[in-house]
Amino acid sequence: MNKRERLRARKDFVSVYQKGRAWANQLLVLRALPNDLPHHRCGFVVSKRVGKAVVRNRLKRRLREGLRAQPVQPGWDLIFVARPLAAGASYDELQEAIVNLLSRARLLDGVDPV
Repeated sequence: MNKRERLRARKDFVSVYQKGRAWANQLLVLRALPNDLPHHRCGFVVSKRVGKAVVRNRLKRRLREGLRAQPVQPGWDLIFVARPLAAGASYDELQEAIVNLLSRARLLDGVDPV
């Protein structure tokens, strides 16, 4: 994920949390907000409840890689929040959860957003 596709500023996270919509499953929560940019930006939140630093960082790497393979519509800010069950999930389970949330939010390329 290159620099322009990252959601890093606190004000951007707060904006998505306050104004965006949310979808959830057992492993993840997706929050999304249109951003009026020609590309999407993604952020990941993994709290200390999920595990120690090694577990949290591994989970963020898996989420980034799982999202990289998906054709996400441009023009959205996305935040993926990991739930504690995500720490024990395999890469395939995480990718399935990502696809499930993106399709429910209609953010996969080729599907009109709600």
